[in-house]
Amino acid sequence: MSYVDEVIERVVRENPNEPEFHQAVKEVLESLRVVVDANEEKFRKDALLERLVNPERQFKFRVPWVDDKGQVQVNTGYRVQFNSAIGPYKGGLRLHPSVNLGIIKFLGFEQIFKNSLTGLPIGGGKGGSDFDPKGKSDREVMAFCQSFMTELCKYIGADTDVPAGDIGTGAREIGYMFGQYKRIRGVFEGVLTGKGLTYGGSLARTEATGYGLLYITQEMLKSKGMSLEGKTVVVSGAGNVATYAIQKAQQLGAKVVTCSDSTGWVYDPDGIDVAALKEIKEVKRARLTEYKNYRPNSEYHEGKGVWTVKADIALPCATQNELGIEDAKTLVANGVIAVAEGANMPTTMEATEYLQKNGVFFLPGKAANAGGVATSALEMSQNSERLSWTFEEVDSKLQGIMVNIFHNLDDAAKKYGFEGNYVVGANIAGFEKVVDAMNAQGIV
Repeated sequence: MSYVDEVIERVVRENPNEPEFHQAVKEVLESLRVVVDANEEKFRKDALLERLVNPERQFKFRVPWVDDKGQVQVNTGYRVQFNSAIGPYKGGLRLHPSVNLGIIKFLGFEQIFKNSLTGLPIGGGKGGSDFDPKGKSDREVMAFCQSFMTELCKYIGADTDVPAGDIGTGAREIGYMFGQYKRIRGVFEGVLTGKGLTYGGSLARTEATGYGLLYITQEMLKSKGMSLEGKTVVVSGAGNVATYAIQKAQQLGAKVVTCSDSTGWVYDPDGIDVAALKEIKEVKRARLTEYKNYRPNSEYHEGKGVWTVKADIALPCATQNELGIEDAKTLVANGVIAVAEGANMPTTMEATEYLQKNGVFFLPGKAANAGGVATSALEMSQNSERLSWTFEEVDSKLQGIMVNIFHNLDDAAKKYGFEGNYVVGANIAGFEKVVDAMNAQGIV
């Protein structure tokens, strides 16, 4: 049995009931097979892959808090510090009822390679809780965030582990967590990113993941002699990533005709109205059922259906495994030319392979949505320097990072004989940098 197969088998055996983590490890290691096979003897002797797939440390803790009725609620908190070979752990905090250890491990593992691809000195980590901020009052969210940070603060720091936002964790939650960290530790430092602009946040951080997704998609199309200009785009999601992906796509001359949330989706033949979307989601915190009040010409549908709309480009920006094999077949039948992942692992392995086999340009999330964490690292730099850069400065650096990521993964794919396979290219490009650092630091 090959070394790759041995390690995959071991991960499945030693981490039962964690299908998302198994999926992430298989997807990465399968695409690294060509590199691992060429160095099998050395990697096996150093147990390199075993060290790569085992987190350096992981924490699971109780989060008790009191709701508005005076009832004590108890959630579970997690932080997985996966790999610090190239810098402090960096990765978001997800607040969602679906959160469990396996999901946090999958996200943390992906984060290692995503962070490496940015070219910035940040390692991989992830955290969160099964707490659901939806439908909670501000006071309840604050009570949870303060309890959560009271435990988490023991394990993080500006040069150790710097969490950020993710699904369910926006500016409000980051603010409450930062305040509690500062109160307990007695220091004002850049321990969280995604902070408000009045207390160390970075301009363009809110827009970064969505904007970065379009910058790398544009660069990929440019390499094929194409452009976003005049293209029809379908987007899933209606959160931070989706909203700013829609905004940037339309600024670059494309027409985005869909968005979705957990209850349904919108089709707007005239192009999604970003101002209306922000009003519904960011101000009212409401459902997309309200979109028709702003755009009478649009259609609202219950359930899922974004991928049935004919388009040139598809941008999955909602959550993991939202685009399955049947969706991939529909996209191909409808003539889609490119799929770029705005969310983390939103496309199943089966769907990814089908898209690639049918000539669709496919950009994996660890490359395509790296703009968020890249700008988080830029926020860390500004905090360290006690400076605040302009929106244009940050946006320009972000654009440069995303363009470099595309060329690095494109070059890695070509180097190993997988031209056009950006999944393999992204994994190899991210992996090589991490492995060099791990080897240099000895068996740790």
